[in-house]
Amino acid sequence: MADPPHEQPWSRVLEDLESNPNGLTSDEVRRRRGEYGANDIIEGGGRTPVDIFIAQFDSVLIWVLIVAAVLSVWAGHTVDAVLISIIVVANGIFGFVQDYRAEQSLESLRELAAPTATVRRDGEVVEIDAQEIVPGDIVVLRGGDVVPADGRLLEETDLQVDEAALTGESVPVSKSTAPVESETPIAERTSMVYKGTNVTRGKGVAVITETGMETAVGAIARELAMTEETQTPLQTELDQLGRMLGGGVLVLSALVAPLLLLRGTDPVQASLTAVSLAVAAIPEGLPAVVTLALALGVRRMSDESALVRRLPAVEALGAVDVVCTDKTGTLTKGQMTVSRLWVNDVVLDLDLDGKTGDTQRADRKDLLLQIGALCNDATLESGDPTEQALLEAADRHGFDLEDLRDEYPRTGEVPFSSDRKWMGTVHDDVGYVKGAPEVVVDHCDRILTADGPVALTDARRDRIETTVREFGDDALRVLAMAYREEVTGPDDLADGLTFVGLAGMIDPPREEVADAIAATEHAGIDVKMVTGDNVRTAGAIASRLGIGSEGLTGREIERMDDEGLRERVEAVDVFARTSPEHKVRILQALQDRGHNVAMTGDGVNDAPALKNADIGVAMGIRGTDVARQASDMVLLDDNYATIERAIERGRTIFDNIWKFVAYLLSANIGEVALVFIASLYGYLILPAVQLLWINLVTDGLPALALGSDPKGEDVMDRSPRDREQGIIGRAMLVMIGGMGAVTTIVLLALMFYTLEGEPAVTPRTMTLVFTSFVFLELVGLYVIRWLRETPILSNGWLTASVAVSILLHLSVLYTPLSQYFGTVPLDVADWGLIAVVLAVCLPGYLGVAVLVRRMQD
Repeated sequence: MADPPHEQPWSRVLEDLESNPNGLTSDEVRRRRGEYGANDIIEGGGRTPVDIFIAQFDSVLIWVLIVAAVLSVWAGHTVDAVLISIIVVANGIFGFVQDYRAEQSLESLRELAAPTATVRRDGEVVEIDAQEIVPGDIVVLRGGDVVPADGRLLEETDLQVDEAALTGESVPVSKSTAPVESETPIAERTSMVYKGTNVTRGKGVAVITETGMETAVGAIARELAMTEETQTPLQTELDQLGRMLGGGVLVLSALVAPLLLLRGTDPVQASLTAVSLAVAAIPEGLPAVVTLALALGVRRMSDESALVRRLPAVEALGAVDVVCTDKTGTLTKGQMTVSRLWVNDVVLDLDLDGKTGDTQRADRKDLLLQIGALCNDATLESGDPTEQALLEAADRHGFDLEDLRDEYPRTGEVPFSSDRKWMGTVHDDVGYVKGAPEVVVDHCDRILTADGPVALTDARRDRIETTVREFGDDALRVLAMAYREEVTGPDDLADGLTFVGLAGMIDPPREEVADAIAATEHAGIDVKMVTGDNVRTAGAIASRLGIGSEGLTGREIERMDDEGLRERVEAVDVFARTSPEHKVRILQALQDRGHNVAMTGDGVNDAPALKNADIGVAMGIRGTDVARQASDMVLLDDNYATIERAIERGRTIFDNIWKFVAYLLSANIGEVALVFIASLYGYLILPAVQLLWINLVTDGLPALALGSDPKGEDVMDRSPRDREQGIIGRAMLVMIGGMGAVTTIVLLALMFYTLEGEPAVTPRTMTLVFTSFVFLELVGLYVIRWLRETPILSNGWLTASVAVSILLHLSVLYTPLSQYFGTVPLDVADWGLIAVVLAVCLPGYLGVAVLVRRMQD
C-alpha cells in the first residue's frame, strides 16, 4: 500500500487493496496466494546443529588446551592428555546443548499463528486455514479469536484486543474504525489489529493489509534471524587469556630447552622440561572450574526462581551496570487492583480498613463495591481485567459474589461500547451503571451523600472532576458508579441517575521491588523502565519505586537521530510507549556508551532487544515462548527482585573465577620463573614429573572447590566491573606477578642455602623446594580468598580438598611413590626450614593483596 493503513479511512484502504466488504473471489485468492505466498512466519538465518557444535571449539583457550594435549602425548604424559581431552569434549557437548535450544526462537514465532480464521469469500462466511489468508481478505473477529494477520478495521462492536505480547500494553485496547495520525505508535493504532494478538471482547470485521513476514510479528522474526549471538564478557575475557597463554607457551618453549642444553642437561630431559613447563603454564583446569562455577550458579539460581538458558549468562550478570526493565508484572503485580475509592467526598484507601467508625461512609463504600460487582460481565477467573479488579475488591471486602448475584438477578442490561463508554444492568426495579466518569456524571442529576441523595450542583460536579484528575495524576484508571431506583427497563438508565462515587484502580508495584531497586542502585547499577504503557502511568510507578522521573516517549525517540538518543539515554529513567524498534535503539545507545545492559521483556515485541542485550531476561509466567527462547535467563516468578539476587550470584561467580585464575597463574608464574632462573645457573630444580604433580595436587581439588565459594561480604557494595577490564586486568597482573615474585625469590634462596655450593641439585634440596612450593600454593589460595572478603572457613569443600592435597603430597615423600618423583623423606629440621619459608612468604603475599585491594577501591 502507498500510505499506512492506520491513517487512511477504511474505504480508501479497501480501494487500495482492490477488495470489498463481501470479500475476495476464489480466483482472486489463488492469484494473490501465488503473489504473496503463505501467511506464515518463515524460519531463516538459523544455524544447523553441525554449525552449532563446531562453534563450541571456536575459542582460543580451547585450541591452546588441544595443543597442550598434543604436547602431553609427545612428552609421554598420557594421563594429562586424556584429562585435557575430556575437558575439551565435555565443554563442547554442554555448550552445544545450550546453544541449540537458543536457536528455537523463530520456531516459537510460528506457534503464535492462529490455526484457523473466519473470512468472507465469494459473498459467504467460511472458516479456513489461517495460512491461506491473503492481503485483501475480509476477516471476521470474535471474542476468543487470535488475529490471523495484520488488518484495518471496517466494523467493530465493543471490540477489545489484548496486544500485550506485541506492545507491552497492560490492559486490552479498545478498537475503533476511525483513522489515527500517521506517527501514532503501534500501541495506540486503534484502527488496526495485528497478527498473534487476542480478541478479548466484542466483535469486528477487518480487511487484511499484511500477511506472513510483512506483518509486525514477521518484522520481528526477520530481525531475530539477522541478529548474531553476542559474546558475554567472560567469553571474551577467556579468549584474551587464551591468546596470552598461547603466546607465552611458544616463547617459553623456545627459550628453556636451549638454555638447559647450553648448561649440559641431557637433551631428552631438556625437551621434557620445556614441554612440562609449557603444559604447566596452561591452566587446563580453567574450563572445568568455570563450568563448575557456572553450573553451581545455575542450580542455585533455579532455586531462587531464575532459570538460566546459557551458562556464561550467569557470570555476565555480574558485569551488568544498567537494567532496562519492563513494568507490567515485573515491577508491578501484573493484575489490576482497586486501590482507592471516593465516596461522600472522602478518599478511602482499600489497603486500609475503610470501616473505622464511620458506618455511613462504609455503607456508601459497600454500595459502590456492590455496583461494581453486579454491573459486571467478568468472573474472578476470567474476563476484562478492569471488571475482574472490581470483583476482587468486592470479594476482598466481604461480599459473597455468588450469593450477591443470586440475591440481585440481572433482568436487563445495556452492554458496554467504546462509543457509549458505560454499561448498565437492571436488577428487578433497580438499575446500576458504571463507566467513564465524564460520561456517567452527564447522566446524573443527584449525588449520594451521608445525608442521602441531594442535587448534583455545578460545585459538586467540579469536585468530582478534580478528584478524577487527582486519581489520574497517580496513574489510577478511574470508573464512576451510579444507580437509579424504580426502573422499568434498560432504557431508563440513560438519565436520572444518582452518582455514588469513584473507583481508582492500578496495577500496583510489588512490595519487595523498591528494596531490590535500592540494592541494585547501591551496587552501582542504573535501573530504567522501558514499557509500552503511557508515560503518566509509567512515571507514577517509577516514582513510587524510586527509579526516577525523567521520561521519554516513543514518539520523541522517533524524532531523534542515533547521536541525539545517545546523548539523552543515560539521563532518562522512564521510556514509555516504546515499540520493538525503540527498545533496540535504546539498548544500542546504552551499549554505545560503554554499558553492559540487562534487558527484561515478555512479549514478541521484546525478542529483538532480548537477543541483542548483553543479558536478555524473559518472564516465565507472562512471557511468550518467543521471548523466553530469545533470552539468556527466564524469571520463573516474573519478579524484579529475582534479578537483584541473580546479579549478586553473578558477581559471586566472577569472584570465584577471578580467585581461581589468580591462584593458578600466580603459581604457574612462580613455577616458570623458578625453573627458568635456576636453569641459568645450571640447576634443574623441578623435573617434569614434579611440575605436573604440583599442578595435579594444587590445581585439582582445591581449584574445583573454589567454584563453590560463598559470596564475599562486599559483593554488592562494589560498583560493576569495567566492561573493558578483563579478568587479566591491572589488579590481576599485580597479584600474580607479586605473589609469583615472592615465591620465586624465597624458593631460590632456599635452593642456594641448602645446596651450599654443590654443582648439581641434591635430592634433599629438590624435595624441600618441591614441598615448599605445594604448601605455598595452598597458603596463597587463602590469601586470595581473603582479598575478596570471603570468610576463611566458609567453604567446607575447600577445607576438605586442601586436607586431601596435603595427604597426597605426603604420600610421595613417605611411601614407595617417592621413587617415581625423585624425592626423599624430610626430617624435623627440614620441616622447620619449610615453616620459615612459609613465615617469610606470608607477609609478602599479604602485602601484595593489600596493594591490590587499594587498587580496586
